[in-house]
Amino acid sequence: MKIVVNLKAYPCDPVEIATAARDVSEGSGVPIAVAPQAAHLERVAETGVETWAQHVSPVEHGSHTGSTLAEAAAEAGATGTLLNHSERRLKLADIDAALDAAERAGLDTCVCANNPDQIGAVAALGPDAVAVEPPELIGTGTPVSQADPDIVTDAVAAAQAVDESVAVYCGAGISTGEDLTAAGELGAEGVLLASGVAKADDPETALEDLVAPL
Repeated sequence: MKIVVNLKAYPCDPVEIATAARDVSEGSGVPIAVAPQAAHLERVAETGVETWAQHVSPVEHGSHTGSTLAEAAAEAGATGTLLNHSERRLKLADIDAALDAAERAGLDTCVCANNPDQIGAVAALGPDAVAVEPPELIGTGTPVSQADPDIVTDAVAAAQAVDESVAVYCGAGISTGEDLTAAGELGAEGVLLASGVAKADDPETALEDLVAPL
């Protein structure tokens, strides 16, 4: 199981969390990536943790003020990127262009989607992974694996029907090791989470609790 910790724009210390994630990953053997704000990518990457951008824009070099250039994210130390998170939605054509941008920059990709139908559509674009995240569960502490496990199994089936090489991650409400185990039992190969770590009083303990059952 892979863990991707999205720091969003929470008022947390990205270096503290990155250091904790690096240490827990090395100690447990569980791959953990941290996705900080774009301005913090280089500082997070310097800790040695696997570093992901929260988003890259569907653009090339040029007149694109305010965009997050994939090449710039890679130069700052990112090795992967999330795309189409429910808080940063893209049109399908823009997802396709952002995937092209990420490929140019050598970034791994995980495209988020709300439901199995959308998972099938974005899996057809050829990302490395897709993540099913019902937006109504994000930040609630109630994992989709409990609220509606069929969404996870159906998402896995939808992705595999299109491209068996695309990994499926489970997001929304993930906060405990039991949630990770349940997601794995439903066919997911990884999880996305945010507040369970980014808002924790002790991020390292939160991460240790997450990986304990694995």
